[in-house]
Amino acid sequence: MGLTYLHTMVRVMDLEKSMAFYELLGLKETRRYQSEAGRFTLVYLAPPGQEDAPLELTYNWDGDDGLPADSRHFGHLAYGVDNIYETCKHLQDNGIVINRPPRDGRMAFIRSPDNISIELLQNGDALEPAEPWASMESTGHW
Repeated sequence: MGLTYLHTMVRVMDLEKSMAFYELLGLKETRRYQSEAGRFTLVYLAPPGQEDAPLELTYNWDGDDGLPADSRHFGHLAYGVDNIYETCKHLQDNGIVINRPPRDGRMAFIRSPDNISIELLQNGDALEPAEPWASMESTGHW
């Protein structure tokens, strides 16, 4: 029996706002599907060169009443980054809250506009602890 990774799907409430967030993170749109009959849009995003590992954003045109308010029914997405400090600074400079700062030079958590937890992991070895991250407190839930 073979098993092939297809994608990770998250429901989004505001497609444009969510796309802007994931594009800021470095993902690019690879394809899109819209269904008039089903009244939904699927947008697939992936890191450049990793189109076989897409994130599917599902946007239901008529809303998603009944979903848990905090989206905790979903664990998290995880992405490796070349420099955790530069990535977090870029995101922070663009208004993204760093919920769990990379105090250890290895791991950080942020949340998408739809409250999806995103884990950022330093590729390779952890970076040396550095300010302002080393002494920054966590904010909210991650």
